[in-house]
Amino acid sequence: MNAAAERLLIRARKRLGAFDLQCDVDLPLSGLTALFGISGSGKSTLINLVAGLHRPDQGRIAVGAEVFFDHTQGINVPIERRALGVVFQDPRLFPHLSVRQNLLFGFRRAGARARSPRATLDAVVQLLGIGELLERRPHTLSGGERQRVAIGRALLAQPRLLLMDEPLASLDAARKAEVLPYIERLRDEYDVPILYVSHALDEVLRVATAMIVLEQGRALAYGQLADVLARPEVRERLGGAELGALVFGAVSAHDDRYALSTLDCGGFELHVPRVDLALGTPLRVRVRSRDIAIALTCPSDISISNRIEGVVESIVPLAGPYSEVAVRVGAATVLLARITRESADRLALAPNLCVWCLIKSVALDASALAIARGVAATRAAGAANDARLNDPHALPR
Repeated sequence: MNAAAERLLIRARKRLGAFDLQCDVDLPLSGLTALFGISGSGKSTLINLVAGLHRPDQGRIAVGAEVFFDHTQGINVPIERRALGVVFQDPRLFPHLSVRQNLLFGFRRAGARARSPRATLDAVVQLLGIGELLERRPHTLSGGERQRVAIGRALLAQPRLLLMDEPLASLDAARKAEVLPYIERLRDEYDVPILYVSHALDEVLRVATAMIVLEQGRALAYGQLADVLARPEVRERLGGAELGALVFGAVSAHDDRYALSTLDCGGFELHVPRVDLALGTPLRVRVRSRDIAIALTCPSDISISNRIEGVVESIVPLAGPYSEVAVRVGAATVLLARITRESADRLALAPNLCVWCLIKSVALDASALAIARGVAATRAAGAANDARLNDPHALPR
């Protein structure tokens, strides 16, 4: 059955001391769904309910057509029969086994379960770039290498669902930059749905396709990533001006004379500093709301090169002197501009009004660059790309 047509249903309640988790979410069973929230919001409790490490007090948990738990029907499938792959913050590799033997443990664990033609030892080793590590023991590996091996072991178990509980939390910035591109490759190249716990917003923005925002044991919002980030109650808690909007595009042209590249974003274009990527390479672009100005006509005598026509969808008053203006541009993108209420009144902004968004800076998702250049170059290129491409002053004006 096609995983994209199935659903992940989590309707569960669990009380642990004074903490009371009450979650009700229903999402497509595909891509990478991030469980996001501050410490104590219920992320790990929720993933433990799915894994079977905790038993819900009541409710129902189903992965596609398979019911893991149903309080009314008395169903509680044991952990070992849930066909899950689990990656923890601590890789938990067997220290007395080589990398190859650790990986094969995951393969043997699958038993008679149908094996994916893509999740073979050779394919997973290539996916994660761990071919040179196979005969080494875990204590000789870096933190990033150990985590990649742990991901490989979980994937070779032929999981129905891959659970990742803050897999990068114990790594420093360099090791995170090493592992993130592999997680994206896993998300894009395999059809194994992933439930990914994180409290790091930048990490979520780089890898997630969907998102569940937890707050005090409740699902504040859930759905496709861009839709969740556009919700006012979510943006208020995540720092709307810095959060901005995500735009998905692909490299469509390079301008060698001015060292620029053009991204096709589905009905509009963005011009960014030259990226050394092939035409057609997808990129995820973050546009902060504080970096967008609004004009009623398209100015020609201005240094800002990204001028995009759109239609106002809403104007939401914020604390202090500001309002946030949602502008639909292109086929399916909503940009968010934070301007003063005085400016909104002076321009007489209203829903359905045609306006121009003047974008002053853009941050590219540098992990996509690392993937496109090849995972062998990730460690060397990752830190430099992050610094260069996330520089808000680097965009042409």
